[in-house]
Amino acid sequence: MQENVFSINYQKQYIATPKSEIHFIQDKIDLKKLFFSSGTAANDNTSGRRLFTIDTNVAALPCLKNFVALFGAQKSLPGAYDGLGAAKGNALVIVKAGEKHKTIKTVLQIVEAALDRAFTRKDVFCAIGGGVLTDMTAFAASLYKRGAVCEFVPTSLLAMVDAAMGGKSGCDFDDYKNMIGAFYPARALYVYPDFVQSLNEREYRSGFAEAFKTALLYDKKMFSEISKKRELIKKRDKAFVFKMIQACAKAKARVVQKDMTEKNIRMQLNLGHTFGHALETCAGLGKIAHGDAVAWGIGRALCLSQKLGLCPDEYKKKVFELLEYFGWESSARPKCFCPKDGSKKILCAMKRDKKNSSSKIRVILQSGLCETVITEVSDKDILKCL
Repeated sequence: MQENVFSINYQKQYIATPKSEIHFIQDKIDLKKLFFSSGTAANDNTSGRRLFTIDTNVAALPCLKNFVALFGAQKSLPGAYDGLGAAKGNALVIVKAGEKHKTIKTVLQIVEAALDRAFTRKDVFCAIGGGVLTDMTAFAASLYKRGAVCEFVPTSLLAMVDAAMGGKSGCDFDDYKNMIGAFYPARALYVYPDFVQSLNEREYRSGFAEAFKTALLYDKKMFSEISKKRELIKKRDKAFVFKMIQACAKAKARVVQKDMTEKNIRMQLNLGHTFGHALETCAGLGKIAHGDAVAWGIGRALCLSQKLGLCPDEYKKKVFELLEYFGWESSARPKCFCPKDGSKKILCAMKRDKKNSSSKIRVILQSGLCETVITEVSDKDILKCL
């Protein structure tokens, strides 16, 4: 198996796991081999039993047919299934796919499946899916008997470059994004870049938005390559995609190691998210892809940066040119959500953002490439950008 590994070390700031090991695997996707062959997926001090979680979309992927069959769940129907043959003693929970199912009810379905099978804290919760599923599975693990180990196999580009790394877990509540949750990092991530080739265009563009954000924040070289190698990105060139995933993972690791619980510099990773999460909430969770909303939010953040005298027009134009090239919304009023009172609704949603600590809204702005500012702004200034 061709793979390389690097670790996110938490420097004793988090008790659940001292580090997350990220395995980049450049082989054919074979989860049966990964988890049920000797010498793979090391168990450390756990029992070796796993409660796998998967959603209905991922369960239907041809590359997972043999794995899902190990649990007698060929029809990919939601429910809990017990392992057969090589998977005996393990279990598979299939949940409904989509942001609208990212709820505490789904989280508790995962917990219930573990309880019904007498899983212990030494057993492993393992999510095979995108950011929605990894968030919920880690949250379920954090709740289960005050904390079980969790692992991920991210299947979306968004999860590989951002969502599955760094320890954020949780679910949506009352139409607001990620309002319930905990910091609970996975012990191990097994990243197969080949999953990217199976994504539809919407999912791929959504994940690439988070990679683009990472380049704006931390990687001038990646920004330059994105600007110059646009066709390779659109074609999902395997070598470029793999290089991009690794660069994003390492950039996020450097930040998370210093600020696991988002007290200061980790907030930078929310560039575009304050605006973007508000748009997702107002349009209806799941109607707009997360990355599309973040890309729109990056545009709004740069407009606000410019209006506040932070950002030069030349930098804003470079970013906007790329936003438009890759098909993201860049106008103040996106076509997907533009009622007459839309600006006020988005502002109201922004006021509920988790980063806020006063009556003003905290935003992540930029004064240039890889030059980021965390600040609070007035409602009036935000409305000028909407």
